[in-house]
Amino acid sequence: MLASLHPDEQAQIAACAVYRCIPKLQFIYMPDDPSEYVYFLLRGKVKTGAFSADGREVIKELVQPMAMFGDLALAGETVRTDFARAMQEEAELLCLPVRDLQALMQQHQKLLFACMAHLNARLRRAEDRLASLVMKDARERIIEFLVETAGKEGRRIGFETLVKHHLTQQDIANLTGTSRQTVTSVLNDLRKSNLIYFSRNSILIRNLEQLA
Repeated sequence: MLASLHPDEQAQIAACAVYRCIPKLQFIYMPDDPSEYVYFLLRGKVKTGAFSADGREVIKELVQPMAMFGDLALAGETVRTDFARAMQEEAELLCLPVRDLQALMQQHQKLLFACMAHLNARLRRAEDRLASLVMKDARERIIEFLVETAGKEGRRIGFETLVKHHLTQQDIANLTGTSRQTVTSVLNDLRKSNLIYFSRNSILIRNLEQLA
């Protein structure tokens, strides 16, 4: 997103940015915190989400390295409605004050368009997820999650795809709008059908096309 800027302008952003290292499982921000920064993830993984009325965690997105999050601050959010939390390893971040990024957006049209494209992509992902929750049953949503994760993070080994992750079955349930018991049941059923094999930190998909 920042590639459109001149090196001097990138240096200007770098001068405003603050480096942080977040220990695993620690919150980066919580609901009701002020939306003062946008974040660029350098290393590790971060999950963003919200808490339901009964205190359950609902995961909205898994943030991969080189991605931006906390970006609703660019769309007018002044107080956080979501949380962001480091996952099973520490996360390295660059924290950029919203006011500084907005000032640069006013000066550089390419940066403004890049930020708009980023927010539009975020909206499309949210709409796709809502459609999945409405139109697909729990088994279909879990399989869809496996296929999408394999496409993003999987490593092909012949006809098989290996996905290494740090997600618990509860995390998968929170991402797919299901229960942990349902995730366990679906994964065990897929294993019995020889479509996948899974351990604590990895899932081996025997044939991605067949699973999809």
